[in-house]
Amino acid sequence: MTRGETPVGQLRRLRAVLKQEREQLGLTQRDVADALDWSSSKLIRIEKGVVGISITDLKALLLHYRITDADRVEALVELARAGKKPAWWQAYRDIYGQQFLNFLGLEASAVEVKQFQGRVIPGLLQTQEYATALMSQYHADPERVERGTAVRMRRQEIVAPDGPEMVFIMDEAVLRRTMGSVEVMRGQLLRLKEVAALSNIDVRVVPFSAGPHKGLASSFVLFRLSEIENDVVLLLEIPDQDILVEEFTDQTKDYIRIFDELEGLALTEDDSVKLIDKILAELGESS
Repeated sequence: MTRGETPVGQLRRLRAVLKQEREQLGLTQRDVADALDWSSSKLIRIEKGVVGISITDLKALLLHYRITDADRVEALVELARAGKKPAWWQAYRDIYGQQFLNFLGLEASAVEVKQFQGRVIPGLLQTQEYATALMSQYHADPERVERGTAVRMRRQEIVAPDGPEMVFIMDEAVLRRTMGSVEVMRGQLLRLKEVAALSNIDVRVVPFSAGPHKGLASSFVLFRLSEIENDVVLLLEIPDQDILVEEFTDQTKDYIRIFDELEGLALTEDDSVKLIDKILAELGESS
């Protein structure tokens, strides 16, 4: 399954097309709902992705939007069918809520990932040992830790030379906070160097010398899902919960700007790797 071809990605593309077609015809959601004898809330929920769309309802919408070309109709119907197919993360519905499952789908569909982490190594870059040590801090059940770690490792399939463009920025504290043991941290720092060598991935560090910065308020991740303007999703990490903002909002704009500011404060890629090497040397001295 390639990027954008996950069930979440397929349905998102379909919703974007439907909304675009409606707006190009100058129709409001109420206009369409009245014409099809639907409630306005039904169309609103479909366009927002709160509910799915049946093939029957989709064909009714396409006809109303004057989309009658057989090939195009079939392509859009296929998007709806594909969106109903189960994805690998559905096997973890018993331990994760719907928001996190949606997050996994969006992550797997992204064409670009930009993440700032001020507390721990980003999940997409964690070694299995680091992830296990981290999960063990939150869950006492070994099976829960094992399954949570398995999800984290499966997510990392997109961290590859043919994966999306990715920029990871971390506060220096993340690299210096021991997780598990010195050996675990050594393996984790070596993994960061390995990933940083990939041409489509940047790993950068905001050093202590940069002083206070806006990233200290919250870690966050931005997913660009297509080349369509503003097709960006925000995940904001706050105490006790994460907030997934799927619609492009002023808050999304703010965090795009904050990420740009953090890039300005971060060390270059080469200097970030040198800092990782320095910390590795310090770990060697302490072992």
